[in-house]
Amino acid sequence: MNATSNAVQFDSHTGTWNRPEINVMDCVVTAAQIDGLGHTNNRCYVDWCEAAAWQHSQQLGLGLDDYQQLDRAMAVRHAEYDYLASTYEGEVLKVGTWLSDLSAAQMRRNFEIVRVSDGVLVARASWLLVCIELSSGRAKRLPPVFVEVYGGAALQ
Repeated sequence: MNATSNAVQFDSHTGTWNRPEINVMDCVVTAAQIDGLGHTNNRCYVDWCEAAAWQHSQQLGLGLDDYQQLDRAMAVRHAEYDYLASTYEGEVLKVGTWLSDLSAAQMRRNFEIVRVSDGVLVARASWLLVCIELSSGRAKRLPPVFVEVYGGAALQ
């Protein structure tokens, strides 16, 4: 994780992160998400991160329709996941996501997943996103609206 993410902390007493830029999605571990080892399957953390990322992007004002109209999208070039603690059926989790490291053609999306009952950080993830032209799949510079919307939300 980059240095920016070190400034982000979850407060288990208030149930919030210490930065207003953090977008939070709540989820509950279901029976269908439990694997043969009796805990949440790792693929669920990936799915929750993707859902939180789309929720955040849409809340900022950029959804799939906008991407298609602009013929641009942010695509994952590299992803890292650190699984730090197990979770189990019925547990309530908060998935926090925020943007950082915005440049002309890429940005980083960061995630922390916290168990609400005890405030334990159960997973951390980071995606390096690159801007692509949907019609060709080629890397491109971020269009001005991406710079405005995502840049305004990115942690400095």
